[in-house]
Amino acid sequence: MRAIVLTAPGAVEVVHDWPEPQPAVGEVLVGIRAVGLCGSDLGVYEGHRPVPELPWLMGHEGGGEIVAVGAGVTDRHVGQRVVVEPNYPCLACAACLAGRTSACPDRGIVGMNVPGLLAERVAVPARFARPVPESVSDETLACLEPLAVARAAVRRSGVEAGDECLVIGAGSQGLLLCQALLAQGVRAFVTEPHPGRLALAERLGAKRADPDDVRGFPVVVDTAGNARTWGIALQAVAATGSIVMVGMGDAVSVSTTELARRQLVIRGSLIYDHPGDFADTVAAVADGVIVPGEVLQRAAGPEQAAEAFAQARSAPGKSWIDLTGWQEDRHG
Repeated sequence: MRAIVLTAPGAVEVVHDWPEPQPAVGEVLVGIRAVGLCGSDLGVYEGHRPVPELPWLMGHEGGGEIVAVGAGVTDRHVGQRVVVEPNYPCLACAACLAGRTSACPDRGIVGMNVPGLLAERVAVPARFARPVPESVSDETLACLEPLAVARAAVRRSGVEAGDECLVIGAGSQGLLLCQALLAQGVRAFVTEPHPGRLALAERLGAKRADPDDVRGFPVVVDTAGNARTWGIALQAVAATGSIVMVGMGDAVSVSTTELARRQLVIRGSLIYDHPGDFADTVAAVADGVIVPGEVLQRAAGPEQAAEAFAQARSAPGKSWIDLTGWQEDRHG
């Protein structure tokens, strides 16, 4: 079986002898058609985020078509299109029982501590292979998961229709946040130093904001999480407002005096909570409320995967790998 694997930090290869998975009890086998690349994947690629072994199967944003079902699976079937919900909470700990599965300490994280999706076929727990309508395109499968991340951040922020929200950073997550905000009737503003990314955010409907002169936003979402963007967030947020931290990077600080006097709320937002956030996102896309494919750049085939990983941090729009050719080979 073919797969795209990490063989060393910064080294990605297509291999033709990757072990063929077999669906266990309660699992389905998915023929993968599209996989998106995000910052977490790049952390693995660059060697900053350790993985269990090398070579390692990366990728967690994607889906395809069920090609086999394991024993005990009655609510999924061969031929069904699915998107993978790539965080597997234990569903038994205190956080899971409280509905905060994003905080589960024993999550299986696809592409990080569980093998990823960049292969012809992948075994997935059936409950985390979420059916999507035939109308959902292959390319959309590459960005449903990060859209769920963005929509969960918007939900947690408390921002409401008619409010203004500043998004700091227009990488793929920032672009999807702009889409999620705009779909809820929020006036989205964005700061971004990369001209191509900023232009794409504006095409989506966000308004450009000057990072040196932004103030008075009731909600600010920082998608970068570095010292510079943290400074912009503190300057931009209104008194009694909220900063939502999605990006993970530098250590940052704020004085307790400033927090108290300005009555600020600072909260982190990590992925999404199962099953509601993911189910709602699939429904929103199926209904045409959001078109996440608008943030995608041109697809890379398996043979361009190494180049796609190397260029993803600087590319305007979301990078993704198109594996439909591998699936067509199987049907052919």
